[in-house]
Amino acid sequence: MKKGFLLVGLCSIVLFLSVCKKDTTTSTTSTTTTNTVSIPAPYQKIYGATDIYVDGSYIVIKTTGVPDHKSPYFQGTQWSSTKYEAYNGTNANWSQNPNKIASQNIVFKIPLTPTASSNPAATPLGPIGVSLNGVPFYNQYAGPNQPLTTEINSFDQYNGHPQQMGGYHYHVEPLYLTANKGDSALLGFLLDGYPVYGPVEHGVTITNSNLDAYHGHTSLTADYPSGIYHYHITSADPYINGSGFYGNAGTVTF
Repeated sequence: MKKGFLLVGLCSIVLFLSVCKKDTTTSTTSTTTTNTVSIPAPYQKIYGATDIYVDGSYIVIKTTGVPDHKSPYFQGTQWSSTKYEAYNGTNANWSQNPNKIASQNIVFKIPLTPTASSNPAATPLGPIGVSLNGVPFYNQYAGPNQPLTTEINSFDQYNGHPQQMGGYHYHVEPLYLTANKGDSALLGFLLDGYPVYGPVEHGVTITNSNLDAYHGHTSLTADYPSGIYHYHITSADPYINGSGFYGNAGTVTF
């Protein structure tokens, strides 16, 4: 074999290996994913996720749903020695339900770029979004078209409780998050990709009259300085979401 041909062949192999190595390298940090697609900054605030990454036009968020705060619903669980706390809230009618918090395997697949729906869908029972600490948001119903009137009395001091399978969730303002992040802070996202904010905006407490049928509106936020449609948590029904998803919803499995 001629030396010139051998040299070209070796260079080709080296070039091939170099290109392949560059294309298949992935980041090991929590803020990047396969193909080096960056996780948007607002989603990086979801500190309770066990995994978060971009998959095509979706962002995937995995969580156990176990809250990072204490609760009476940790009694008799694997976390009871460190996370159990007797009810010390302000509801004189508080009544603990029989369920205990259990770890879940929840996967949210949320549109990376939310778009308004031409035919908004009603929110389902079960998870409709995810909060910063990985706890799911639920809608304003205790069951099919059943208001939370009685069920509210089982919410712990941080406004959450577990369902029959132990899945802890919030139907209303997550008091632990607003206490630690602020009343106007980003609190999470619904399945359609639109963010959920606390009950205060620009120093003003938001009421249902400030919001549309889906319990949101469009304005500037600290995370979206160019403006975005977003939901607000309020103190009155429907609390987090109104007539359904404003945008085209992704999926959730659990």
